[in-house]
Amino acid sequence: MQFVDEARITVVAGKGGNGCMSFRREKYVPRGGPDGGDGGDGGSVYLIGDDSLNTLIDFRFQKRYQARNGEPGRGKQCSGKASEDLLVKVPVGTSVVDEDTLEVIGDVTEVGQKLLVAAGGRKGLGNIHFKSSTNRAPRQTTKGTEGEERHLNLELKVMADVGLLGLPNAGKSTLIRSVSAAKPKVANYPFTTLVPNLGVVKVGTHQHFVMADIPGLIEGASEGTGLGFKFLRHLTRCRLLLHVVDIAPVDASDPVENVRILTRELKTYSNTLSERPRWLVLNKLDMLPEEEAEELCQRIISELDWTGPVFRISAISNRGTEQLSQAIMQWLLERREEEAENPDAAEEEAQMRERMEAEAVARVEAWLNRRHKRRVEEDEDDDDFDDDDFDVDVEYVR
Repeated sequence: MQFVDEARITVVAGKGGNGCMSFRREKYVPRGGPDGGDGGDGGSVYLIGDDSLNTLIDFRFQKRYQARNGEPGRGKQCSGKASEDLLVKVPVGTSVVDEDTLEVIGDVTEVGQKLLVAAGGRKGLGNIHFKSSTNRAPRQTTKGTEGEERHLNLELKVMADVGLLGLPNAGKSTLIRSVSAAKPKVANYPFTTLVPNLGVVKVGTHQHFVMADIPGLIEGASEGTGLGFKFLRHLTRCRLLLHVVDIAPVDASDPVENVRILTRELKTYSNTLSERPRWLVLNKLDMLPEEEAEELCQRIISELDWTGPVFRISAISNRGTEQLSQAIMQWLLERREEEAENPDAAEEEAQMRERMEAEAVARVEAWLNRRHKRRVEEDEDDDDFDDDDFDVDVEYVR
């Protein structure tokens, strides 16, 4: 199945029904007075989290979602029927941005969570509301208001505690296969992984966390080169990043320079994301003799001047993966406990998420500016077209 993690749709809420102007007319009841009922409220549009969906591909085929209008009021003080709200199912982890105002409407982060994206129009009032001692036969009514119409940018960001970061063929998919039940495709060539994969890592009886494997990044990924640019957004929801490094690349590249390349790409894409805790995971120890592998690991750590946690593993043989999983679980538990007890820590996490959302809005704005510029250039090219430029002399030969 095709994986689609970005879509643009239009949502239109229903219009409120108009109020009714009517007067009571019954036998033996002269001058019955006004009895026009109110209209019904228009339907609103909500996005609702659904765990049966894992891509936004459905929105590539249907781009417009419109709720029904409210019914108009009727005589005998009968109110029009309010329209039902339109519920649009989206995968859990969907972020919503208004393309016109660049407002971050919200995130759908739980199954069953409803997010209002377009409010329905309010009902109109019938003439029964306008009667008074001086106005016994009012002919005033109000019309229902229009429902909201919005152009939305949807972005799917996988919900994971830990994200794997690394060059193609660094062993990320092998690592997630070795510590969870996930079975992503593994092969000995770059860009084997084409879509994000999630795996639940169980540590102990009742402890687990979710790990995300995204396609490999290359130099220039933050500018759209390769596959990484499309999927870097999935790392923004992760609390911890694991930088997986192949200590013996088949292309004989320098592991130290490979780490520096991705560090630059991460910072170029998002300053806030680059501030996330990041652990160095030196993979494929089985490719070299033990002493040579240890010497190479020490060189990498020294030249990088790495001060954070470092783990030496061989994902394919499960060497060191259990210790890595336990360390991650312990770190996550401590982090959650700290945020529960310390309001400042929870506020810091919230502010970091807000900054990343602001950066996401900036990327949407940049995309809109590029699209507008491209359209302007296309219009200018059309204006420059002149039939005289294509005049030719034609000689007819009999």
